[in-house]
Amino acid sequence: MSAAALLTRPPRRRYRLRRAIAEAGSVILGIVLLIWSLLPVYNMFLVALDPEEGEIEFDGNLWPPEPSLEGFRGAVTQEARYLEDFWHQFGNSIYIGLATMVLTLLVASLASFAVSRLRLSRAALLTNTALLTYALPASLLIVPYYGIMHSYGLADNLWAVIAAQVTFATPFAIIILQLYSKLIPFELDDAARVDGASVPQVYLRIYLPLMSPALAVVAIYALLLAWNDYLYQAVLLSVRHMTVSVTQGQLFEDTDAAWNAMMAAGIIYVLPPVALLLALRRYVAASLNMASVNS
Repeated sequence: MSAAALLTRPPRRRYRLRRAIAEAGSVILGIVLLIWSLLPVYNMFLVALDPEEGEIEFDGNLWPPEPSLEGFRGAVTQEARYLEDFWHQFGNSIYIGLATMVLTLLVASLASFAVSRLRLSRAALLTNTALLTYALPASLLIVPYYGIMHSYGLADNLWAVIAAQVTFATPFAIIILQLYSKLIPFELDDAARVDGASVPQVYLRIYLPLMSPALAVVAIYALLLAWNDYLYQAVLLSVRHMTVSVTQGQLFEDTDAAWNAMMAAGIIYVLPPVALLLALRRYVAASLNMASVNS
């Protein structure tokens, strides 16, 4: 055995040991974060399966001795307290979430196409100005926004909430789409124009199909932003147009709430975003892989 081989063996062993320790630490950290993230979800299921309105959660039990679907039945049949209009409120949430998602995709894709593909001279000024909207907290804008909606006749209207959520989602969506569009060669646009394609045709037939992974990420982001909103829905909407997220907030105003039914309603409420994520997971994975390859 040569002297060079003897000198290189210990450093290789140390490198392998450090790598094994790093991988083991990453796995342990991932497991801890996974448990920490799923613990609230587990508590929701624990309360929802309790036949006695969620009292087991406050007794320190890890599992109900007699699991029951009574909470889910009360939510689905709208017999539980605060859930008399659950499906109507669920429909309002669906309407706000889908409208926010579609409008955000439309506005952000058109803006990012103009900024990144049409070679505008003031493109950076446009995107930076849009990002300035995040300098002010959304909670500080609710009072003037409330007055604006009243002046436009949109008081107690779902479109008031939709307009607010699209406004908050669009700047970040433009940045995401603009960064992803840099991975698309400009030669494709030039070749299409040489073949006689107009700007709308380039947008519809080249830009949108190639941007589908980033559009999927923006769609999920916009839906979750509207789905998790509480402040603007609580301030701008009355009881007639209330959403599920606002109804869940009433739990903290009642010391004797039907916790099992409310947690069951919360579990049902999170199903549409989960379904959208599962439906678009292939495009989300493609966007992550494309970004890592070109980084």
